[in-house]
Parts: sequence; structure tokens; C-alpha cells
Amino acid sequence: MIDSVFSFIFLVAFLSLTLCRAETAEVKRLSLSKLPKLKNDLIIKAALNKPTSRVPVWMMRQAGRHLPEFRELSNRGEGYDFFSMCRNPNIAVEVSLQPLDRYGVDAVIIFSDILVIPQAMGMKIDMVKGVGPVFQCPLRHPEDIKNIDLTPDVESTLGYVLDAVNLARQKIDGRVPLIGFVGGPLSLLMFMIEGRSSKLLMKLKRWLFVYPDTCHELLSALSDICVEFLVAQQRAGAQVLQVFESVAVESLTQDQYYEFVYPYLSSIAERVKRQCGDTPLLLFSKGTDYAVEKLAETKFDCLGLCYTSDVEQVRKRIEGRGKALMGNLDPSCLLADKDVIRKETNRMLNRFGPKGYIANLGHGCLPEMSPDNVETFVKCVQEKCFSAK
Repeated sequence: MIDSVFSFIFLVAFLSLTLCRAETAEVKRLSLSKLPKLKNDLIIKAALNKPTSRVPVWMMRQAGRHLPEFRELSNRGEGYDFFSMCRNPNIAVEVSLQPLDRYGVDAVIIFSDILVIPQAMGMKIDMVKGVGPVFQCPLRHPEDIKNIDLTPDVESTLGYVLDAVNLARQKIDGRVPLIGFVGGPLSLLMFMIEGRSSKLLMKLKRWLFVYPDTCHELLSALSDICVEFLVAQQRAGAQVLQVFESVAVESLTQDQYYEFVYPYLSSIAERVKRQCGDTPLLLFSKGTDYAVEKLAETKFDCLGLCYTSDVEQVRKRIEGRGKALMGNLDPSCLLADKDVIRKETNRMLNRFGPKGYIANLGHGCLPEMSPDNVETFVKCVQEKCFSAK
């Protein structure tokens, strides 16, 4: 009887290990030279401020809750919660390609999350319905940093993202470029300290005032991880790289931005471009138009603008710097009727002009958006009659 029990336990363990290996074996990374060649390079050209035949378009959070096919996946139960889908390369790739298959956007962004970096550092995060990401043990005191890994190995902790990037390149089959991304250091630090989304940011701001040296230590470590992770994504197959400094920065004073945000963004851009050459590097720094001249001095190729930005003023202030722009339709516009969407989209396109421009929203897609309205936005951009000169 005991032998039978042990035999059964061994069989279950063996089958579990076999299934695990089989799932892992499904993702075979190809070298860059063996990946499908790109057929639509509009976004790459636009990001590098080169002429294009038309304005390219993609959307932040284009793969997500507004899509019925995404909701169908996420409602399947065990193994289909948000972070489980991120960690499963096959599911992540399926989700990544949904906007391409539905809308014909000009880029795919890998389905992942900015918070995979804190997870790689050993922080536990739950995705709570109606709340969003919630950290089990956020940083409360400077000595808490001894409980996290400031130098995680990217391949061993984030290899599932790299697998997804490579597999996505295979599945896209050259139709459009693939975007890899990270969250900016300050955005990551905000979550690590606040523990969840916050409007007042009292905990983060207290740290900036009371523990500035510890904040710099953390921001420096996060910057190093961002650089390593971006380069790894490029090596795995990402053809465009994006930094999202989109959480909390708009609530900082300008002095805080120039001390705790700008130097690290500049350093990330310098180091990534040194290693990744002509791979376009995009930045979305939300609500910080006051810093646009300084940001134009960095190695970022393209600056994303939020929906509150004055496009004409930004254009004037960075004229001659060779930077492309991206944005910036108010996402809420896509909750209106189609005539309003076309009107506002054309207004946006006329303000930006055709050269060195990637059409996008001024923030991420909203769960309440109708796919029909999103398609109206995409087609309005792609059918715009002016072309770059």
C-alpha cells in the first residue's frame, strides 16, 4: 500500500515536471537573424524623424480590457489572472496580437506590466479587482531595502518576458514592429513605496523629502535594471523600446523632477542607445511639458505628449532638435460618437503635422472604450490624406 502511494506521488510529480518542461519547451527563442523581416517600418521611420508615406498609429494599453477577446481570456479562471497571463509567453503573445488582428495598428507592444521589475526584485504584488496592483509589503522605512534584491538577474527573473518578446516576433511575421518597454524609475518607486495607485502620493513625497539619499540609491538601482531589461528585450527581438514615466511625475515639483526623475531618464537613454544603436527609443513623461527642452537634450528619439500638452508650443520649443513626437488624443474622446472622434483626431493630426510623428492617445486605452470607436480612431489616422515631405 505504501509503495503504491509513493508510486502515485512520484507519477504525479513526474507528470507535473513533464508538463512544465513541455510548456517551457514550446518557446524556442530564435536569433535575430532568423526572425521574420519587417514589412511595415512606418513607426521606426517616424520615431527617427524620417519621412513616412503616412502617419503611423498605435495606442498605449491597446491590448487590454476594452477588447472582448481579452475579457474572454481573463474570465477563464485559474491561470488567466493578470500576472499569470503576463508570465505565460503563449498567452502574453496572444493578447499582444489582439489589437493588430482587430485594428491593423502599426505596432504591437508586448503584453506585460511595468511592475514586473519590482517583482523581479522580490516584491509580492496582488492584482485586486476594482483597485489594481497592491503590494503585500511596500517599503515603509529605508532599512526595508535590505529585503529586496537591487541587482536581480534579468534573464532568470524576467526571462518569461524575453520569451514572449521573441515568440511575438515570430508570430507577428514581420507585419509591424514590436515594442518592448519598462516603467520609469520614479513610477516604479512610487508603487514600491505607496503600495498601490495614489492621488496624493504622501508616502512617496515624504520619502523624497526625508530620505533623499535612499531614494537616489533606489532610483539608481532601478535605472540599472531598466537599462539591462530594455537591452535584453532588444536582443530578444524588440524593434522599438519605450520608457513609461507615467505615474506620479506630474505631481512633483519641478525641482523634484530635475533631481529625482530627469537625471535617471537621461542616463537610461544614454546607456540604452549606446548598446542598441539605431533601435528607436521612446519616452512618455506624463504632464511634464515644462521639461521638454531638457528632455530634447537626451538620447530619446521620440517624446510622447499627454492629452494636456500644447502641441504647437512643444513643437516650437524643440525645433531643430531632431526629435519626433507622439500622442496625444484625450482617451475620453473615444467614449464619444464617431463624428466627434473623427473631428478631434483630424484636429490632432493637423496640429502635429506628418513628419516625425506617431499618432497615439495622450494616455492609455480605457476599459469602457468601444472597439468600434477605437477602430474609427485608427482608421481616421491611417486614411489621413497628407503624407510626409
